Amino acid sequence: MITKIFTTAFYSAEAEVTKDTKPDFKVILICFTVALSLSFIKYLGDPKFLLQLLQSSGFDQLAASFDAFTSSNPNAGLYRLLYWALNVIFFYLIPPFILIKFVFKDKFSDYGLSFKGAFKDTKVYLLMLCVMIPLVLYFSGTESFQARYPFYDLRKGESVYPNLFIWEIVYFIQFFALEFFFRGFMLHGTKQRFGFYSVFVMTIPYCMIHFGKPFPETIAAIIAGIILGTLSLKSRSIWLGVAIHYSVAITMDLCSLWQKGLL
Repeated sequence: MITKIFTTAFYSAEAEVTKDTKPDFKVILICFTVALSLSFIKYLGDPKFLLQLLQSSGFDQLAASFDAFTSSNPNAGLYRLLYWALNVIFFYLIPPFILIKFVFKDKFSDYGLSFKGAFKDTKVYLLMLCVMIPLVLYFSGTESFQARYPFYDLRKGESVYPNLFIWEIVYFIQFFALEFFFRGFMLHGTKQRFGFYSVFVMTIPYCMIHFGKPFPETIAAIIAGIILGTLSLKSRSIWLGVAIHYSVAITMDLCSLWQKGLL
């Protein structure tokens, strides 16, 4: 079944490859936007970097307010995460949306947002889920996993509602944005030039955003990038990818909280 999916994705993508030898400015713009967006996410997503930037630019009062909001506030932990997530959502969605709508003048459905064919190969997604959840349960007890997850770490005695509930909703939107950026915008935007190999081009930066996370998760990201990319290429949709990505992520958070005795 897996071999059939890879083969089908390969030949369907190859049929769309542009043979023109002229510079492909669409691919150039997409690759440039990906590099720029990831750079902004890396640096502006760090509250300390923004704080230093505000201070060095002379916005001392604004810097002080931002620092108080993300450090001394009782909900500072949640606010720091929300700041990071909103930064990610913005740069994963807005620059690609502008390019698709006003520069390329394409349909968003051509970049993985179509629901048509979204539920093809559901068995493969369920199989991935069945493989990943036991692995998450196993690794959730390791020191490196505990140091990283959950993203929103409940304080001792803190209720799940409302902060964790709010965070998980925003976390879901962040995963939608991520899947659109990599398996939608980048993958479908470059497939006419690279064909099936656009999956592997996309997987490189996707793997790199996992640097700093536990080593097994980074290696798993390579495999997941290839599989989810292939399925998106075949189905022309990111929606089941969003579902499985978030399902695994929320399982990781809940397993970590359970291991720490916070649930």
